[in-house]
Amino acid sequence: MVERALSLLAIDPRGLRGLWLRGRAGPVRDRVLAALAALGPRKLHPFITDEALMGGLDLSATLASGAMHRHAGLLETPGFLALTMAERCPPGLAVRLGQALDQDAGLALIAQDEAAEDGEGLPAALADRLGLFVDLDSFAWGETDDFALSLPLIATAQARLAHMATDAAQARLVRVAADLGIASLRAPLLALACARAHAAWRGAGVIAEEDLEIAVALCYAHKARHFPETAPEPEDAPPEPPQPPPEEEGAQNESLQDIPEEMLIDAARSALPPGLLAQLQAARVARAMGGNSGAGAARKSLRRGRPLPSRAGKPGAGARVDVIATLRQAAPWQKMRRAMMPGRGLDRLLLMPADIRIKRYQDQTDRVLIFVVDASGSAALARLAEAKGAVELMLAEAYSARDHVALVAFRGHSAELCLPPSRSLVQTKRRLAGLPGGGATPLAHALQIALATAEQARGHGMAPTLAFLTDGRGNIALDGSANRAQAGAEAAQIARAIAARKIPALVIDTSLRPKPQLAELAAQMRANMITLPRADARTLSTTLSAALGG
Repeated sequence: MVERALSLLAIDPRGLRGLWLRGRAGPVRDRVLAALAALGPRKLHPFITDEALMGGLDLSATLASGAMHRHAGLLETPGFLALTMAERCPPGLAVRLGQALDQDAGLALIAQDEAAEDGEGLPAALADRLGLFVDLDSFAWGETDDFALSLPLIATAQARLAHMATDAAQARLVRVAADLGIASLRAPLLALACARAHAAWRGAGVIAEEDLEIAVALCYAHKARHFPETAPEPEDAPPEPPQPPPEEEGAQNESLQDIPEEMLIDAARSALPPGLLAQLQAARVARAMGGNSGAGAARKSLRRGRPLPSRAGKPGAGARVDVIATLRQAAPWQKMRRAMMPGRGLDRLLLMPADIRIKRYQDQTDRVLIFVVDASGSAALARLAEAKGAVELMLAEAYSARDHVALVAFRGHSAELCLPPSRSLVQTKRRLAGLPGGGATPLAHALQIALATAEQARGHGMAPTLAFLTDGRGNIALDGSANRAQAGAEAAQIARAIAARKIPALVIDTSLRPKPQLAELAAQMRANMITLPRADARTLSTTLSAALGG
């Protein structure tokens, strides 16, 4: 299937637009990339500059001649582009590549997606535009062999494309896309291009059932929202009357219309390895909820981080001049400036204040997840044990995501910051081991401590997120008195303060029956709310990662 997908892409790169190649680094992927080398793809990485991508000023030629010269970018030359580490593709690059593919400039993109966790993957702007999808992780090393693309066969198939009939096939593919819940209007067009290319690859002049099945498997399977269940046939169903043989004229169109849609849907289902549809759906949800990698919020900086395009400005106050960008800005105007200032030497570069460009960077803030755990009541021991497990699981993930974890526990008459922001797994286990449970519920004090911890984290340049695990039965006021009404009013006031400071928050209702008071408190905090009456540690960790975009 992999060899066939690469051959189809080589036959009709304009129609298929590209290939989503999902698979981690390994010998199987090395075999596929070796075969792709025959197409001569040009590599680009996720953080390529706009100048390299779309072209820009040729500085040396411009300064030498006194007239403006430019060099072409990768998007201006037809051919194949190979995007490495496609799961890290930023939104800006995804939009630029998508626009280039829509312009039909002879480009085809091979997106090498190395995503290893749920919630990662190719941006939706590119996934919708690439016709083919292949998952290499479903192939074992022993199931693959070295292969090479047949360039003479590809050239012969390309000559057949212009004479391929597509009317009946197009209507069929549209109906199957609707049955699979695919809302994209591009999907049927890409699948039709795949069916045409496969028919040409077989040496046929018309599209047959085999071509449609391949197109659905390669183009629809990963985009399907659901697979409809087929109704079982009745046991005593009467035999269908024999159909008369079709006439020669229009016989091919009639045969395509007689193909049951269930056969094409089964082709899509069988093309997906177990669990892959759930992983792709999880990636869609994570991107829809923010899509952060867990590295914190992006912020502009003048000193460090990933380089951004320079901007006009004045040096000083920590700003540094981008010499190359300044020269590019001044170069096209040298001939005009020398004509306006004849007294200046011809060997000098004439700069103006408006030419100066300042370097900019994008820095990532560290993120801290502040768990606020209700340790009160008769169910505290079980709930606290699961909260400890969730914190430890999230801390283990923080080593790769650069997250910190903090813990606030509340019981009795007060709340306590049991674990300041930390990445140390050993220290976390030591602090959590002796955490007691039972007593009243000082929810207002817990909100106060959580707000103070979040504000302190912001003061240290971190991006805080609050995660509350409670049943919402606050009954201890800030002064320590057992006054349920006063405790509720104080908790609501602090919740509104958290919302006013725009601190992201998540409320997890751990009670067996959801409480309307807790839903009201979450609304006042402008927090997402999740009801998990029987949550275990791994469920909590997974839910937090998805809901907070981690």
